[in-house]
Parts: sequence; structure tokens; C-alpha cells
Amino acid sequence: MNPNKIFDALLVLQYQSGDKKALSLLVKRHHTKLCRHSYWYTHNLDASKDIVQDSWSIIITKLGSIRDPNAFGSWAMRIVTRKSLDFLNRNKNDREKLAGYRNTPHNLDAEEDKESDLIQLENAIKLLPNDQQVVLRLFYTEEYSLKEISTILEISIGTVKSRLFHAREKLKAILKK
Repeated sequence: MNPNKIFDALLVLQYQSGDKKALSLLVKRHHTKLCRHSYWYTHNLDASKDIVQDSWSIIITKLGSIRDPNAFGSWAMRIVTRKSLDFLNRNKNDREKLAGYRNTPHNLDAEEDKESDLIQLENAIKLLPNDQQVVLRLFYTEEYSLKEISTILEISIGTVKSRLFHAREKLKAILKK
């Protein structure tokens, strides 16, 4: 088992036993990652900070009754994911305006350097359906396992595998053009 999960589980159990310092350590360990995760959805730094702050309120309220302390990270991530998606649904018009801007490809020669390759890859990823983008990000950037992604997104492992496969295939096709 991942040592970080063991440490998180220990902190959760300590918090449930009344140790308030354990909560402070959990916040320090996860706050930045949760902010990055929310920002990935919203592309709005202030909104992401607000979403994560609201999420911490929920996490703290429910932390005493979490069933599996080993799943703290994916459980917290799932809460932030839901709150971020709620924000996007409430601000759908803004998102549609930004989608045109974000999907505009950069006119850079991909052969020039690594940075242009990265930009090309990021633009290709933005062309994928949102559900595939999310799975790619959780798997490759956040390094969650298939099972953890399944838990975070509340979908089956088979669906996670399918989305990863189709995302990779679409990326290959987009990048060959």
C-alpha cells in the first residue's frame, strides 16, 4: 500500500480520536492538490479557492464518519470534483464563452522544442470530451489508480478503462494530423 495513504489513514484515525492537529496536517498535505484539481475544471483561481474552501467544510463535517480512512484522498477529491462540476453547471454561459478561447490551437511548430510539443498535446487534450479529459488527468497527472478514479468519478472500472482507451486513440488521431 502507498505510504501516503497509510499516513493519511493514520491522520484520519487520529482526528476521529480527538487530535485536532491531525486535521491541520491533512489540510497541509492535500490543500494545494485539491486547488489544482478544482482549477483544472474551472480555469478560475478565485472560484477554485472558494470551491476547495467549501469542500474542506464538508470534509471536516463528515470526517468523523468516514468509513475507509485509507480512501481519504480519493474521497476528498470526489467532493472537490462534485463542487467544481456544480460551479461549472451554474456558470455554463461563461464556460461556453471560454470554451472557444481554450480550444483555439496555437500556431507553433511542434518540432521546435519540448514546450511546443506540450502545448500541442494540451490543445489536443482540450479537444477531447470532458469525461475523457478528466480520466486522462486523474490517471497521468494525479497518478490515481483505475480503482481510485472509479471511486472519485463514481463510475465502473470498465468505464474508466474505456474512457482512457478512447482518449488515447483520439489523441493519436488528433496528433497525427
